[in-house]
Amino acid sequence: MFPELKTVSLFLVTALAEIVGCYLPYLWLREGKSVWLLVPGALSLAAFAWLLSLHPTAAGRVYAAYGGVYIFMAILWLWAVDGIRPTVWDLVGSSVALLGMAIIIFAPRSS
Repeated sequence: MFPELKTVSLFLVTALAEIVGCYLPYLWLREGKSVWLLVPGALSLAAFAWLLSLHPTAAGRVYAAYGGVYIFMAILWLWAVDGIRPTVWDLVGSSVALLGMAIIIFAPRSS
């Protein structure tokens, strides 16, 4: 697998773990769903923290770049789970965020 594809895939899975980990407690708090949703929510947030530790670059750089991927994944979640079609501005904004992520992560660096 190309290292870039591995990095982007890891970011996508990390974002999904965080979104699920936050969405399940939201369902309990706002939608009156079962309190038992907190268990998989907590596990998902633990997986999110662990996944962040797998990224191969400095933590600050990972967090900065991760924000761009999170924005993109949140817009996909909006569409896939909430059933709300993204606006053109949602798509433009998430594209700009992904461009920022790519610049941060894939910029050439001296060793």
